[in-house]
Amino acid sequence: MAESQPISLRIPSIGAQSELLSLGLQDNGSLEVPPGDPGAPAAWYSGSPTPGERGPAVLLGHVNATDGGPGVFAGLRELKAGDTIEVTREDGTTAVFTVERGEQYSKDAFPTQKVYGNTEGSELRLITCDGYDPATGEFDDNYVIYAQLVI
Repeated sequence: MAESQPISLRIPSIGAQSELLSLGLQDNGSLEVPPGDPGAPAAWYSGSPTPGERGPAVLLGHVNATDGGPGVFAGLRELKAGDTIEVTREDGTTAVFTVERGEQYSKDAFPTQKVYGNTEGSELRLITCDGYDPATGEFDDNYVIYAQLVI
């Protein structure tokens, strides 16, 4: 698909949907994160391809909300291979992806190249926090969904 900025996301199997922000990098080189209040919307990392273009398009979302409720990506762990993810684009088209797998990674050992590195086809990565540590109140891990373009 040609380049076209994503405007919304829908994941029917878990009932998730969100308008999409466009975010970049912070001064320290880490990804900006979507605002956390109340746990939505999700965001597209503007340094990645647009969904449908060749390469891994990256969408970020919170697992929980500031009020303790679920964030937009709270249900990512429920996704199974073959589930669909729909991304509506500015040009009026919808890029439809199928889930391949989900993987949990420690933030201290995040496989940057595996997640963000170039791919032969059009792929999608959904990234959220995981591994909540009640002792620190922090998330020690990330959970990543890998999906391939089908339409």
